[in-house]
Amino acid sequence: MFDLDKWGEIFDSIKRHKLRTFLTALSVWWGIFMLIILLGAGTGLENSVEHNFQDDSINSLWMWRGRTSQEYQGLPVGRRIQFTNDDIDMIREELEGVEHLTGRFYLSGQTVLAYEDNSMAYNVRGVHPANHILMNSSITRGRNINKLDVDQARKVCLIGEKVARALIGKDEDVIGKQVTIGGIMYTVVGEFTDFWEGDTEVVYIPISTAQSLFQSTDRLHQIMMTVGDATLEESMALEELLREKMAIKHKFDVNDRQALYINNSLEDYQEFRTVFGFIKGFIWFVGIGSIIAGVIGVSNIMLIIVKDRTKEIGIRKAIGATPASIVAMILQESVFITLVAGYVGLLAGFTIIYGLNYIMVENELESEFFRNPEVNFGAVIGALILLVLSGALAGLIPALKAARISPIQAMKG
Repeated sequence: MFDLDKWGEIFDSIKRHKLRTFLTALSVWWGIFMLIILLGAGTGLENSVEHNFQDDSINSLWMWRGRTSQEYQGLPVGRRIQFTNDDIDMIREELEGVEHLTGRFYLSGQTVLAYEDNSMAYNVRGVHPANHILMNSSITRGRNINKLDVDQARKVCLIGEKVARALIGKDEDVIGKQVTIGGIMYTVVGEFTDFWEGDTEVVYIPISTAQSLFQSTDRLHQIMMTVGDATLEESMALEELLREKMAIKHKFDVNDRQALYINNSLEDYQEFRTVFGFIKGFIWFVGIGSIIAGVIGVSNIMLIIVKDRTKEIGIRKAIGATPASIVAMILQESVFITLVAGYVGLLAGFTIIYGLNYIMVENELESEFFRNPEVNFGAVIGALILLVLSGALAGLIPALKAARISPIQAMKG
C-alpha cells in the first residue's frame, strides 16, 4: 500500500542532505554505468573476433609444408617437404572423419588477367571443389568449380567479387565471359563473395589445370580439410593421426614440428571462447566491485541519516511504531536512492553503447577489433536485480540499528 506520508519524509530527508545524497547516488550511477560500458565493449570485441572466425570454416585443419629440423633414417636436416596429389588420395582413403578436402596450388606472384581492354594483376590459385567450403565463401552468380572441371583440367575460373567489378564491370553479368589468365583464355563459370573482403581479390581455377598448364607437376603447396561435427578432442586426435601418416609417407620424424605445420581452427576457436570467458568474468568482477563501492556509500549515508533522525525515530517508537515499520522506512529510502541512481546509470550506459553502434552501422565503420557493441537482455535483468539487492543490503545495517533505538534514550539525546 502506498504511504504518502512516509514518501514525504523520504523526500524531505533527501532534500535536507542534497550534496551527500548526490555524491552517494553518483557512486551507484558510476558503478552501473561502468558495468554496462564494459559489457558492451566486451561484446563488441567478442563480436569482432567471432566475425573474423567466419572468414574460414571453424571445424578445419590447415596443413603447410616445412623443412625438416631433425635427421631421420640417415636423411639430412633441412629437406623441404613436398605435398603431391597422392597425399590427397591418402588422406581421403585412410583418414576417417575427414568431410571436405582440398589441395591448393599457388601460381607464383600475381598473374595478369585481361578482359577486353582491361588488364590487372591478381592472385590465382588452383583448387579442388571443396575450397569454397573451407574458405566459407558464397557463390553469388553461376557455379563453383566442380569435379568434372578438375578431372578434365578445364580452362574455367571462379572469380572474386572485387575482381569481377574491377576487371569486367560493376553491372556486367560475368558468367560466360572470356578472360585471359597468364596469356591463356578461360571461361568465367562463377563469382563468389567472402566475409573477408581481401579474399574476393582472388581467382580460382581447377587444380589440375594449374598443375598441367603452369608447372606440369603433381605438387601441391597446401592441403586443407574439414572434420565434420568432431569435438575438439576428436579433431586433435585426427590431427595427430594425420601427422603420423604424413611423417611415414614423407620420411620425417613425427615429433619434428618444423617439417609439417598444421593449424587446427577448432582448437583456435575454443581457445578464443575460453579467453573471452575469462574476459567476461573480469568485466563482471570490475563492474560488481564498482557497484559494491556505491553500496558502501549508500550504507554510510543511511547510517548518518539514522543518526540525524535518532530523536524522530525514538518518538515514532514511543507512539507505537513497530521495529518492522522503522526497518521498512530506512530500507525504502535506501532502495529508492539506489534504484534511481542505477536506472539513470543504465540509461546513460545504453545511450552510449547503442549510440556508438548506430553510428558505426550508419557510417559503415567496420573494425577488425570492434564490431556491433551491445548488452544482452539477460545482463540488463541481472543488473536491475543486482540494484534492488544492493539497495536493500545498503540500508539493512542502518535499518537494524534504527530498529534497536530506545525511545527513552533517543528523546534524552
